Amino acid sequence: MSEMIGADLVDLDLSADTKEAAARALAARMVARGRVTDLEGFLADVAAREAQMPTGLDGGIGIPHCRSAHVTEPTLAFGRSATGIDFGAPDGPADLVFLIAAPAGADDAHLTILSSLARKLMDAEFTAALRAADTAETAAALIRGDEPPTAQGARTAPASAPGETAGASEDTAVVPAAASAGTTAGSTAPPAATGAAGPGTSPGPGTPVEPGTPAPAPDEPRPFRIVAVTSCPTGIAHTYMAAESLENAGREAGVELVVETQGSAGFARLDPAVIAAADGVILAHDVPVRDKDRFTGKPTVDVGVKAGINRPAELIAEVREKAARGEVSAPAHAPAGTPVERAGDATEGYGTKLRTWLMSGVSYMVPFVAAGGLLIALGFAIGGWQVNKTPSVMDHFVWTQTDSWGALLFQIGGVAFKFLVPVLAGYIAYGMADRPGLVPGFVGGAIALDAGAGFLGGLAAGLIAGGVVLAIQRVPIPAVLRGIMPVVVIPLVSSAVIGFLMLVVIGKPIASAQKGLTDWLSGLTGTNAVLLGALLGLMMCFDLGGPVNKVAYAFATAGIAVTDPSDSAMQIMAAVMAAGMVPPLAMALATTVRGRLFTPAERENGKAAWVLGASFISEGAIPFAAADPLRVIPSAMAGGALTGALSMAFGATLRAPHGGVFVVPLIGSPLLYLVAIAAGVCVTTALVVLLKGMRGQAPESGTTGPAAQEAGAPKDTGQPVAA
Repeated sequence: MSEMIGADLVDLDLSADTKEAAARALAARMVARGRVTDLEGFLADVAAREAQMPTGLDGGIGIPHCRSAHVTEPTLAFGRSATGIDFGAPDGPADLVFLIAAPAGADDAHLTILSSLARKLMDAEFTAALRAADTAETAAALIRGDEPPTAQGARTAPASAPGETAGASEDTAVVPAAASAGTTAGSTAPPAATGAAGPGTSPGPGTPVEPGTPAPAPDEPRPFRIVAVTSCPTGIAHTYMAAESLENAGREAGVELVVETQGSAGFARLDPAVIAAADGVILAHDVPVRDKDRFTGKPTVDVGVKAGINRPAELIAEVREKAARGEVSAPAHAPAGTPVERAGDATEGYGTKLRTWLMSGVSYMVPFVAAGGLLIALGFAIGGWQVNKTPSVMDHFVWTQTDSWGALLFQIGGVAFKFLVPVLAGYIAYGMADRPGLVPGFVGGAIALDAGAGFLGGLAAGLIAGGVVLAIQRVPIPAVLRGIMPVVVIPLVSSAVIGFLMLVVIGKPIASAQKGLTDWLSGLTGTNAVLLGALLGLMMCFDLGGPVNKVAYAFATAGIAVTDPSDSAMQIMAAVMAAGMVPPLAMALATTVRGRLFTPAERENGKAAWVLGASFISEGAIPFAAADPLRVIPSAMAGGALTGALSMAFGATLRAPHGGVFVVPLIGSPLLYLVAIAAGVCVTTALVVLLKGMRGQAPESGTTGPAAQEAGAPKDTGQPVAA
């Protein structure tokens, strides 16, 4: 860790009074050290990570952190505040602030070292020594694990050897009962952890007994065994702090506890024998647990990662109570483990949960929209505009007539469209209640379709179905009936409830609202239509494939997801697709006309952006937006708004929900449509070039390693840099 922090990165008199000011003060030291290339861009990434979840921890600690393209190499800055700074911790302000900066492409060794610091923060002796340190050199030496240069403030934690944290030991740590020894990944766990049993202890099903394994004394009870998984969005700090906290609590409780840390440096899967021998499972995570099915059928506590840090003893007690009651997770996926219903994850508000549920339904619906819409559009292109009036191809199909082939494609697309509302409702319910929500969700969606309630009905049916299932799951059930709950009881009761509500109570009112919305869209003309196009263009370019982008896209596809959409609905679809093509095409053009303003990696990404933009894949602009959001995103929104407004003004129509320039023959007024796209691309390109030109030439790099990576776009272009 010696290259990550020095005395110049330590501020023992941090005078900031807000977390933003604290991050800026510490980040300025990183800029002065040459570790951060763009102060504002880096702070934007820190703020984005902070917005996901507060980084304050109990014990007066704040750990703002992120991965960013503006970081040249992994760096740590430390500040100590006399008054305290609010980082959202339950117990109050933080006086110890650690700003952790990792490059977007940080290697595993560096991330492992950063994770070792996160574990140290759980050591009260270590934090006490930092509070007592009287010089920046002393504090830096404590954090690095070196001996302090002076004896003053020497209440130091035991230093860790530099290589102690490297390797797979950060991924799998074993805490035997009443002992602190651990095992590294790939090594054999202690006898109890592998399920060995001796005289007086009967091995459970699937519990191997290694030959020659020392058996415990006959009167020695077998300790309670727990396996745990920790993970957080960044995978640097909270992941390992939760693991350390759980391990410490496990020692105090006298239980065997094995932790699998699913962090940025990868993870080593727990030995299946260890999982088989476990008496309970703790999942402390803010991102989905990988290979979660491994823990099926065991008493499980599923919480957010901060619960693993702040109340580990309670989690251990809770899993022991569940084991005593015989309460186990359901087959396949436990309802309590759905991404939005984790007990104890207090950082997620209902607005965030609602968005997650809706995006779950939309993401599963989009492939049906794309396939059905393109098939219908091709049917019109081949069979003519009267293809929707042809008889069923099951009754009349002539192999040599193009009209018959057009009718075939049109009718297949129509069948695909009939699944849209049921799939939307079914997977909204799935997002809320996991598999038990599928049946009532699909039933409610099908009823909404029959009742004419359309997409509004599908949204309502999915949310109600998921809520009904969650309510049923909270009812205490005798153990003898638990086996039939997911197969018989939940589908039966929830389907009956949602069917009654949709058919008798809310189906007709929602159908009336859907008809009113359709009539309003059909009546849009002139200025109103242009303003709507501009708004949709702004939304499409705001987060480039994120939730806001998906809302605009879902709004457009909902209008054409019928066999005979109105002209206004097709105009909206055309405006949305045109605006979504602008950001990647503009970035590609900008890297071509002013390549010196972009890094070598961005220029390479620009070549791919030509194809992505032409194909209506807005995500092609994410590497540019992630590296320079304050310049790229506003520029993209300006161009997208212009394109959306012009497309609506020109009256361009589109029956297909996807395809980019490859479906231009299916577009009404195709030349004017291309003019609208070109105008938006030119505006965005001009703004990006202007704003980047004010910054100056981008750094060039001809070397390899972290220095070469500093100018590149994030390697994982599917996620924001701060994720």
